[in-house]
Amino acid sequence: MNDPDRRVLRDDFPLLARSSHGKPLVYLDSAATSQKPQLVLDTLDRCYRLHNANVHRGVYELAAEATDLYEAAREKTARFLGAPSGQQIVFTRGTTESLNLVAFGYAMPRLQPGDEIVTTLAEHHSNLVPWQQVAKRTGARLTFLPLLPDGTLDLEAAEKKINPRTKLVTIAHVSNVLGTVHPIRRLADLAHRVGAALVVDAAQSVPQRLVDVMALDCDFLAFSGHKAYGPTGVGVLYGKREMLQRTDPLLFGGEMIDRVELTDSTWKDAPWKLEAGTPPILQAIGLGAALDYLSGIGMDRIHRAVQDLTRYAYVSLADLEGISLYGPGPGTERGDLLTFNLGDIHPHDIATVLDSEGIAVRAGHHCCQQAMRWLGVPATVRASFALYNTRADVDRLVDGLRKAKELFQA
Repeated sequence: MNDPDRRVLRDDFPLLARSSHGKPLVYLDSAATSQKPQLVLDTLDRCYRLHNANVHRGVYELAAEATDLYEAAREKTARFLGAPSGQQIVFTRGTTESLNLVAFGYAMPRLQPGDEIVTTLAEHHSNLVPWQQVAKRTGARLTFLPLLPDGTLDLEAAEKKINPRTKLVTIAHVSNVLGTVHPIRRLADLAHRVGAALVVDAAQSVPQRLVDVMALDCDFLAFSGHKAYGPTGVGVLYGKREMLQRTDPLLFGGEMIDRVELTDSTWKDAPWKLEAGTPPILQAIGLGAALDYLSGIGMDRIHRAVQDLTRYAYVSLADLEGISLYGPGPGTERGDLLTFNLGDIHPHDIATVLDSEGIAVRAGHHCCQQAMRWLGVPATVRASFALYNTRADVDRLVDGLRKAKELFQA
């Protein structure tokens, strides 16, 4: 996919036609939330206009249509992830809720004092704070896999850290700060060797690369719709069948009920027992449309194109005097984002200057304070790329950073 192809794809995203501060918008914050193609917008509009009803309960035609569309989105998601069955897909509000469901619904009832939860020093808070809480409540202990200077995992240390006391390993597929792509299948093998479960935060990988849960052999995997060109308010938790069956609900009532007596109740099988109340119906259908859109282009094609753009951006930014780029270099596979600082200019000041030039980037700790401590900085700037970005966007970013250097005489 070359730049002309990307420009054609860009036309599928109406928001990208707008200006910002009187200049054409360059959107480089897709790691936080991606823009939505017209197909998703049309699907949401059509469903609200023609198919809006609650699911599973009604016997009338409209409810049956909504139910069919909702359950079809579940099947689409399963196919997209390479899962054998739609019954291995739970719809949640996002990656955060999915990870909390695993932490409190699966892990907490099984952990005991002395057990270990293994993670890394660079996890998003959504894949750290729930485990902190579970550890406090069960007496289990968090242990952390060390990182090498380039932000990749120290696999030799991982082989020692993942031991018979380990009950669960939880890790991001792609770091939202460093861009590190972690060797998930290798970690799955290490975890399963000692009888531990592997949980994958795939919020940064599912939108940009082919993710096959069977090939990864993960026990749970979570991602968010709004980072995968779909709506906000919907997330996915994939789990192996037996793992979902062993996961306790966190919410009770509504559709997850099987039978209710005066003093006790029973639940439906997974995934429905884990979707209490009215689920994110239209959001899930919109996510299904987003996955259709991605499948139509081809995830391998998307991955190659965005990787090519990320490499171009890395080399372009590396030429700037005073820049510090974090994470693996261009010779190592990395996620489709760059995190950096420029001299002594505060990241928020850089982001403000870029905003005045119509360029949207993220600045701060990126919900990953422990990674900032590891880097030895309070904050960074992050530019993240998607299938609709072009080399011209990267060139605008470089020009904006040069302007920031001039303004702050860095």
